[in-house]
Amino acid sequence: MMIRHVSFARGIGTTSALAAILLCSPGLLSLHAQKAKSIPEEIEWTWEVRPPHPDSKLPNVLLLGDSITRAYFPQVTKDLDGTANVYLMASSTSVGDPRLPNQIAEFAKMEGLSFRIVHFNNGMHGWAYTEDQYKASFPSFLRAVKKLAGSTQAMIWATTTPVRNDATGGASNARVDARNDIADSLVKAAGIVIDDQYALMMQHQDLHQDSVHFQPAGAALQGDQAAASIKTALTRLK
Repeated sequence: MMIRHVSFARGIGTTSALAAILLCSPGLLSLHAQKAKSIPEEIEWTWEVRPPHPDSKLPNVLLLGDSITRAYFPQVTKDLDGTANVYLMASSTSVGDPRLPNQIAEFAKMEGLSFRIVHFNNGMHGWAYTEDQYKASFPSFLRAVKKLAGSTQAMIWATTTPVRNDATGGASNARVDARNDIADSLVKAAGIVIDDQYALMMQHQDLHQDSVHFQPAGAALQGDQAAASIKTALTRLK
């Protein structure tokens, strides 16, 4: 293992649809990247974990997200034991920050392998970026995630989870809803599977550990749902 600090699926993604969205306007994406700038948070971090003894006979699965993803990663690893090698890349870097695609590319280069499934999320950090900036940067984020996968692969988008009313730093459920709506339209157009973690945890607001994160019981529920979506995707790819 290596650590470095610094409602369930709706359909399997189609590569052609995703390629059309990501590649139709490369000039516009490049122009946006040139104009975008990082707005660092008070604390910036990344957290990367690989299985200590990956089985070469099993498919590789990546969870890509933030501290919410990091919290349910152990449950996903447990649920997929004997089914997949589960990796994690969690980061505080938000869609809207031009560093994010580069960080994902660096992770891919470091691991040097393809992922059969990429279960990914981004939306709980970077509240200094507007939703317009989030929307403008989302296609380049999708493109970076797609490069992590092999030629026969699936991508699963996890919706951003709700926060409590006492959340600070710009986080609010109104903004979570707005970001989920932006992502929903783009991932649906690309034919990407959706794991609706938001709907799941709206039913378990009593399991909040703080204004953003969930207690271990909540993280376990999230992990079970994420693992179920991954198992379904793996079955459909056979």
